[in-house]
Amino acid sequence: MNYLLKRSVLTAAVVGALTMGQVQANNVEVLHWWTSGGEARAVGVLKDLMEERGHQWRDFAVAGGGGESAMTVLRSRAVAGNPPVAAQIKGPDIQEWGSLGFLGEINTVAKEVGWQALLPEVIIEAMQHDGDYVAVPVNVHRVNWFWANPEVLAAAGVDDMPTTWEAFFEAAEAIKEAGYIPLAHGGQPWQDATVFESMLLGIGGVDFYRQAMVELDQEALASDTMIEVLKNFKRLRDYMDPNAPGREWNAATQMVVNGQAAFQIMGDWAKGELTAAGLTAGEDFLCMGVPGTDHTFTYNVDSLAMFKVSGARAREAQLDLARLSMEPAFQEAFNLAKGSIPARMDLDMSRFDSCAVKSMADFKASADAGTLVPSMAHGMAVSSDAQGAIFDVVTNYFNSRRMTAEEAAERLARAVRAAG
Repeated sequence: MNYLLKRSVLTAAVVGALTMGQVQANNVEVLHWWTSGGEARAVGVLKDLMEERGHQWRDFAVAGGGGESAMTVLRSRAVAGNPPVAAQIKGPDIQEWGSLGFLGEINTVAKEVGWQALLPEVIIEAMQHDGDYVAVPVNVHRVNWFWANPEVLAAAGVDDMPTTWEAFFEAAEAIKEAGYIPLAHGGQPWQDATVFESMLLGIGGVDFYRQAMVELDQEALASDTMIEVLKNFKRLRDYMDPNAPGREWNAATQMVVNGQAAFQIMGDWAKGELTAAGLTAGEDFLCMGVPGTDHTFTYNVDSLAMFKVSGARAREAQLDLARLSMEPAFQEAFNLAKGSIPARMDLDMSRFDSCAVKSMADFKASADAGTLVPSMAHGMAVSSDAQGAIFDVVTNYFNSRRMTAEEAAERLARAVRAAG
């Protein structure tokens, strides 16, 4: 948050934000960036449930897969003293908004439903500020997914999903020679970072990932391992099509759907698009962890943070929103549409496809083994300042013909240090 507005400016706006522009009666305005086909179906589930309870849903959708546009709009609304009832905020940004006094507690709902027993510890920590629940988790996304079109693989003579990066590059050559695009990609900074962090985890492992992408250790950022990651990351450019720059992530997913491309590296929101196209997991599309990461789990938790509201009816509507967001019926329906898995660990997974069942099993196994890692690319690991610094270096390097991996590693360490 700090990289767009100084803390002092936001703090000065708190008083106005808490007293101005609140929703009327039981209207519920929710800011989010769930705007693709599968995402829109998913958020529609919550809208229907809220309206069944007699609340008026006021959808405040701001397009943009990484959420940057939505956060810009939210900051503007908050400073103007007119924040929504709830907004899609996650990771360290929840703590930022909480520390500035914008968020309201929902402890009564958490206690009533028993969130402490239903949620994993990493999610509980993310949803709380100073010991109070201020946000509700709606799902868990696995970011380090590797999606494939089996018909393209078969046409290129690729028999198995590659489990190492060298095996991927061998398969990519065969796919390219067969006339297909090996890797569907959208050339946007957050998408570049998604691929980068997944490759970093696959090559460097869990400990190195935490040192570089969570602890922001200077030695790790400029290390030989980082240089190796960057070199392999740049190799991926040879297996993408020239129209990748600026492409939206769901357009890249459609390239896998229609058989133009073999693979995509993207979180499991991509599965929402695959299933929306009528494809069946395990048959029409394949899934596994990104090469080298099949036994680790990079998580991204979508959550709705609750802003302070005035008036009993507005508060009642907000608490209903928090309550319904954790109801089994919503958690199941939302995640079936979204492609993710429920935040609640107690739900029956029998209606979910094979990729979701694998995701839940891997999440639980990774939690037990201590190999869960938060996604830097999706706002779960570091501050917005640090994330922005990493994005800049990664995407500039990826699109540069001159910058070497060694130079990029040095710039990465320097940029993160400057970001504080």
